[in-house]
Amino acid sequence: MEHRKPYFFVGIGGSGMMPLAMILAGQGASVAGSDRSLDQARLPAKFDFLKASGIGLFPQDGSGITSSEQIVVASAAIEETVPDARRAAELGNERMTRAELNAALFNASRDSIGVAGTSGKSTVTGMIGWILHALGRDPTVMNGAVMKNFVTPQAPFASALVGQGSAYVSEVDESDGSIALYRPGVAVLNNVSLDHMPMERLIQLFGEFIARSGRAVINLDNGEGALLAATMLRDRLVTFAIGSAADLTAINLREQRYGIAFELVGEGEAPIAVTLQVPGRHNVSNALAAIGAAVAAGIPIEDAAQAIQGFLGLKRRFELVGEANDIAVIDDFGHNPDKIAATLDTLHAFEGRLLLLFQPHGYGPLKVMRAELVAMLTDKLGKDDLLVLPDPVYQGGTTRREVTSADIVADIAATGRNALHIPERAAAAAHLVAIARPGDRIVLMGARDDTLSQLAAEMLAQLAH
Repeated sequence: MEHRKPYFFVGIGGSGMMPLAMILAGQGASVAGSDRSLDQARLPAKFDFLKASGIGLFPQDGSGITSSEQIVVASAAIEETVPDARRAAELGNERMTRAELNAALFNASRDSIGVAGTSGKSTVTGMIGWILHALGRDPTVMNGAVMKNFVTPQAPFASALVGQGSAYVSEVDESDGSIALYRPGVAVLNNVSLDHMPMERLIQLFGEFIARSGRAVINLDNGEGALLAATMLRDRLVTFAIGSAADLTAINLREQRYGIAFELVGEGEAPIAVTLQVPGRHNVSNALAAIGAAVAAGIPIEDAAQAIQGFLGLKRRFELVGEANDIAVIDDFGHNPDKIAATLDTLHAFEGRLLLLFQPHGYGPLKVMRAELVAMLTDKLGKDDLLVLPDPVYQGGTTRREVTSADIVADIAATGRNALHIPERAAAAAHLVAIARPGDRIVLMGARDDTLSQLAAEMLAQLAH
């Protein structure tokens, strides 16, 4: 894509906005932006990095939008009452959503790989990006999480990679329906499960997504995914599964505390030994998805399997922050039933009490997920585990508080599991630090709030003292 006009990002520090701004800047576009967190002096290192990348930063007061020539890109969280939005309306600026801009870049690329599904999108995107990079394909990667493989002192927030090759790899979001904008050369479907919207709508969106693709890579272990796979022509399909028949199958899984090994069986191929540097059965599934995407893009299975073993993982995806006095602190993005269940299953493969701080990512998702979330936590929490819920993340704007953290805790506590509602997050964290004992694992979970990583580091420091 040619970039003839300057771009202004409203909410440039967001997990989906920042990598997109970095890609545009890396392609030579003029990029500037504003952010509420910048105005509140939160996460200064992030904004220092954006400045060092040549991106102009302004207060979110309308002062950064100075010309009708600027294309104003706004995240979903930005309301029309925000001064930048009002200023753009006054000047008549062209407006784009984050998804519209990303889809334009994606659809313009010669080799597009889109990663969809309720869970695992960022990890699979990072895995595919690493495979292509390691094999010299020099891809551009748009991710919602920092990819450890690409972190350097000069790029501490590597949620994007700007390459000169023909591949554009991106996770695509179903939560706002914007998945409908993407026309993938290769479409990956990890799974379909409840998160932001009713299941019928999810199945429709994912089904249309794979139907638009050149080739689709689909998880047969997921019931809805298997049904959608049946709608595809066989020569346009790559399937994967753990322990059952598929084009790519993982067998003989061997759990490790911070990794997992398995054997990869391709159709008509001898088993290939694979050891991942990220733990859990769900990451075996993620690896199969990424290898499947690489194979669909023309890479030999042996090369993809070799390359993925160098994948270091993502920030905030089962990230071991550190250990102090034999107490581990883990930072995790888990925020819906499937993601949290996968993390708890991985942790319960080894002994030790779990002390969980789960900050819900909004009141709306709590309402949608209430029954499934409570059922999953009741099933997955051990008898000695403790779950603490502060109030949901709230960063301004209007919201309806129909279901709260207190409601979820009451539902769980009624089943006999250990759960507490401590409204203030700092107090919730302090409680877990105070009761932690050797052998425990403290896990911070939640989305849409980068300061959770800071909190995890602070808790580790407190444990060390």
